[in-house]
Amino acid sequence: MESGAPLGVWNSIQPTGCTSRSSHCRQRELSKSHPSLNVSYHTSKDFSCRICSCRATTKNSSVSIAKRKMPVECSSDLDLCSLTALSPLDGRYWGKIKDLAPFMSEFGLIRFRVLVEINWLIKLSQIPEVTEVPSFTEEAQTYLKGLIKGLSMNDALSIKEIERRTNHDVKAVEYFLKQKCQSHPEIAKVIEFIHFSCTSEDINNLAHALMLKETLNKVLLPVMGELIEAICVMAKENAHISMLSRTHGQPASPTTLGKEMAIFAVRLSTERKEISQVGLLGKFAGAVGNYNAHLVAYPDINWPRIAEEFVKSLGLSFNPYVTQIESHDYMARLFHAINRFNTILMDFDKDIWGYISLGYFKQITKAGEIGSSTMPHKVNRIDFENSEGNLGVAHGVLSQLSMKLSISRWQRDLTDSTVLRNVGVGLGHSLLAYRSALQGITKLQVNEACLSEDLNQTWEVLAEPIQTVMRRYGIPEPYEKLKDLTRGRAVNKESIQEFIEGLELPEEAKSYLLKLTPHTYVGAAVELARADVVNGSKVL
Repeated sequence: MESGAPLGVWNSIQPTGCTSRSSHCRQRELSKSHPSLNVSYHTSKDFSCRICSCRATTKNSSVSIAKRKMPVECSSDLDLCSLTALSPLDGRYWGKIKDLAPFMSEFGLIRFRVLVEINWLIKLSQIPEVTEVPSFTEEAQTYLKGLIKGLSMNDALSIKEIERRTNHDVKAVEYFLKQKCQSHPEIAKVIEFIHFSCTSEDINNLAHALMLKETLNKVLLPVMGELIEAICVMAKENAHISMLSRTHGQPASPTTLGKEMAIFAVRLSTERKEISQVGLLGKFAGAVGNYNAHLVAYPDINWPRIAEEFVKSLGLSFNPYVTQIESHDYMARLFHAINRFNTILMDFDKDIWGYISLGYFKQITKAGEIGSSTMPHKVNRIDFENSEGNLGVAHGVLSQLSMKLSISRWQRDLTDSTVLRNVGVGLGHSLLAYRSALQGITKLQVNEACLSEDLNQTWEVLAEPIQTVMRRYGIPEPYEKLKDLTRGRAVNKESIQEFIEGLELPEEAKSYLLKLTPHTYVGAAVELARADVVNGSKVL
């Protein structure tokens, strides 16, 4: 049976090798952020790639992760490292997305399964009617909770060894916990209540929800917030800088650079809020959602109430109407919301790309970097292009997850199990896109001279305010007169002012129009860019 959501090709417990830029293995990096990953390691030089040979020792055997170092031409026998990983998330881009691994890897899935199993056993001990499981002493509860907190890579490898024998990943967790509890006299007496009345999906659906909860709260939402804050800063700092708008790719009424950035900050903030408000659901109702086994064993217990209490105790919302699986509709809502955020960011990436092409932004160069292998002058928009490309990959994965996960034949089929293993892929490419966009923003430098010159060359954009004032004062056919003056013709300051001088307008109105320039005709753009709604703290 398959279940879980590893990151990229982390669908094996085997840790990956080194990154191409460092001889440190990924287990060493994870150990820094996740001390419970107790892994010993050593590195060895082999051809042009530093291969990490991670070794984890289980009770009965020593499992070498990188067992052989083979010539590069023997591709089928290559060790897993940043140069041989099938997913670029686990290779080239590992350094930018590795903080997802404690939650979205298979190790993360195993850890949350252990958490659910242990907490369910403790919950049973708190139900008075379940007399066979007395309330645990404080020492016993500490021991059980220590199994969660102290879960190491060695422990995870032990679970994988059990799975190789049982061909069942959740049962392997159950057997592992029973082994761990055999030595504790108090817990050993109730050892058969581990996984009591549970189907695998009781454990898995809660583990997946907790994986998403931790990923959102500790990684994705904070990085989304950083991105929005960076765009808010762009809006504030450039609120006053006039910019020629373009509709259908042609000159249109001016705006300000800051106001255009403010639009993206507000749009992204709206979707981030939607993402944060998606309820993460869980079920705990047995094999087909009816508490069949529970009620046979203890018919007088209100099991739906117990299940709701248990699910909520994990910080999740309770879904009472389920089959064997939680229906995953909340995941569809979540991934659709993330896709909306990503689509807006893709719009931002493309606009910034275009503004750089127009010369509105310069990119700060870094010594030693190369833009083209043949054209030395090139400074490419690589960060925004990288962001856009990864958003596209993420959209494909998250769209498929949204479409697939809500469908399961009758009371359950296993198609969701293999699909759920790709949640980390969609979120990983999203995270990579956010960080690429953030990196790109730090390199931007506004080219005010170019922005100003564009406006100086497009006096025809004043046709709109002139014909609008003409309408106010009853001058016939104002639109048509301005159309004849400006459409397809070269227009400059002199021709515009000559036209205004010939209008029969009140002197105050005529004076106002004569003072108007493409730089000053920006409406409320400055105020909109500086409004409280664009203040970073309020947007978030």
